[in-house]
Amino acid sequence: LTVRTSENTVITSFRLISERQDFSSVRTGENTVRARARIHLNDISLSPRYGSLLGYTHSEVKEYFSDYLLRASKLLGLDEMRLLDDLTKQYDGFCFEETARQKVFAPWSLLKFMAEPERGPKNYWFESGGKSSVLIQYMKTHILSNPEDYAKTKSIALSHLSGSSDVDGLSDVGLLTQAGYLTIKNVEYETAFVGYPNREVSSSMAQLYTEQILDGRNLVQVGASDVIRELFAGNAEAVFQLLNKAFLSIDYKNYPVRDESSVRALAQVFLSCFGLEPSIEVHNHKGRSALEVRAGITHWVFEFKVVREGESSEKRLEEAVSQVLKQDYGKQHHVQELNRMVLIYSLQGREFVKWQLVD
Repeated sequence: LTVRTSENTVITSFRLISERQDFSSVRTGENTVRARARIHLNDISLSPRYGSLLGYTHSEVKEYFSDYLLRASKLLGLDEMRLLDDLTKQYDGFCFEETARQKVFAPWSLLKFMAEPERGPKNYWFESGGKSSVLIQYMKTHILSNPEDYAKTKSIALSHLSGSSDVDGLSDVGLLTQAGYLTIKNVEYETAFVGYPNREVSSSMAQLYTEQILDGRNLVQVGASDVIRELFAGNAEAVFQLLNKAFLSIDYKNYPVRDESSVRALAQVFLSCFGLEPSIEVHNHKGRSALEVRAGITHWVFEFKVVREGESSEKRLEEAVSQVLKQDYGKQHHVQELNRMVLIYSLQGREFVKWQLVD
């Protein structure tokens, strides 16, 4: 933004979630100047020249934060390369330019980590700007109509990411991108493909989804937050019980569970709240599993099946176990511990009714 007056020129830059087109004046101290006459806007939103303006690049972190990285690695008992890789997954990945080449770290979160590295890479996303009231209200009627869209790559015209726009006129994808929840991943011709920039943001978005799905509550409030601990411990029975607490708390009027895809999507959202990175429909040479997630040394493979009224849950369990064995789900991974778990969900009872670990 360049502001010109008769005395001098002041240059400053900032990022807006939305820029109103209908302004007519700007008040500075005791003087009001006509905006269209005195303020000249140069939109640099997608310019590659300014792609690194709003964050730290990977090379800048290595060069200017080397002492901090060394200190953090010693405190956490990690080598520097592994630590930097973890920080990259947690805080890097933001892209603000049209070539999709320049990625930057979120400065607030990275600096918070450097200030207290002994705490590990925490989620500081909401501390940086809070939960936007505009975004929360918009989500209630637009974005969360289908939780299955949570992890899907989305597309938007590049022209919708540049220039001025009002909140009321933004699409779901446009609002999330302008607010920083989505970022440019790839560009083909005049279309931008956008997704979550990193683990911190995907976890934060999952928390927003979960609060809507659970009618304003979170996993702690419904008694399901210990599922993360039990996943790391490899405790399948506790995972079954805690997932049930979450699913029994769903606002079924607005988020009905219809089929296996619904179950899978909801499980993915819930597990993503904890900073895990669950993947759905993971392929191997024989087929694809429903959901897989790593928790410490344990790699979990989940296969979800549903039963309708009158169907046998025991028979469906046997079929699912046979499918996991026949398709060798999870066997392509070289992991220390592999837990392959089948869960049967009753559409009528709205809960998981059977489970089994597959050897």
